[in-house]
Amino acid sequence: MYSGFFILYNLGDVNHFLCSKQSVNSIIECYILSTEDKGMQKILVPCDFSEQAISAFRFALDLARQSNREVHLLHVIELPVMHDSMLMPTLSFEATLLKELRENAEEQFTRIKEKYAADTFLVSKVTFGYTSMMILDYIEEVGIEFVVMGTKGVSGLRELLIGSNAEKIVRRAACPVITVRKDSEFHTIKSIVFPNSLEENQEDLVSHVKALQDFFHATLHVVWINTPGNFTSDSITMIRLEDFARRFKLKDYTLNIFNDAYEESGVMNFAHKLKADLIAMGTHGRKGLNHVLSGSVAEDVVNHIDCPIWTYSIKKVNG
Repeated sequence: MYSGFFILYNLGDVNHFLCSKQSVNSIIECYILSTEDKGMQKILVPCDFSEQAISAFRFALDLARQSNREVHLLHVIELPVMHDSMLMPTLSFEATLLKELRENAEEQFTRIKEKYAADTFLVSKVTFGYTSMMILDYIEEVGIEFVVMGTKGVSGLRELLIGSNAEKIVRRAACPVITVRKDSEFHTIKSIVFPNSLEENQEDLVSHVKALQDFFHATLHVVWINTPGNFTSDSITMIRLEDFARRFKLKDYTLNIFNDAYEESGVMNFAHKLKADLIAMGTHGRKGLNHVLSGSVAEDVVNHIDCPIWTYSIKKVNG
């Protein structure tokens, strides 16, 4: 069962709070400030209190503090479908269960609030339903700039059939997504790997990647993964890489060609060799049977590598 937190102060559908002891008037003032400041960019952190989710929360807090962004915390509770021939006992059981979940979650949230965000303004919402669906709905409704979420990754048959929640968000979100594992640190990002197919119509994707590079003051390592199924000579590939760098006016970058059997393993092996702090990738956002049969390099990498990964939907870029 997916578990998370309910927030202590409820002001309408979305909960707003300042993570320190406040009077009722102060809380109301925080709510008015947030609703009036429509221009502030928003970071969404789905949270289930796992070590990975806490890492994502801390990563987002550091990012928000340095960039004047607003952190939104979304908790989704997935409840089992219960069948009972008598309605009232079922309703009574559900009410008791929800009450226990609320109390437990509030206790957990109080602890992480006091430990990590005692002086930080946050926005939160609690909802019920399928985790990935609720996250995607919230992104659209609120106008989230990007998502930071924790992931453990998945493997084997389970990955082939259903994937991870992080992979589902990467595939379908209309905004950039940063996935982090346990102990990912915001301030250590100085080296960004940017695997690229050198296709046309990448203006929006590259613009976002350059902004990401500027924010972290990082070096951008553009890499072409040469595979047996998509092989080109190094001389031709380097000409294309140089044209790519000129066309998009890249700064503080390196151009690289890396040989591997598959694109996804090539990305991971190159990142490991370089000791990269972050990987930035476009994803095609395949769905359904096409996704099961063909997969996506970005989504596969999300499930199998330890460093933070920034992804952006190429489907959105190309319309």
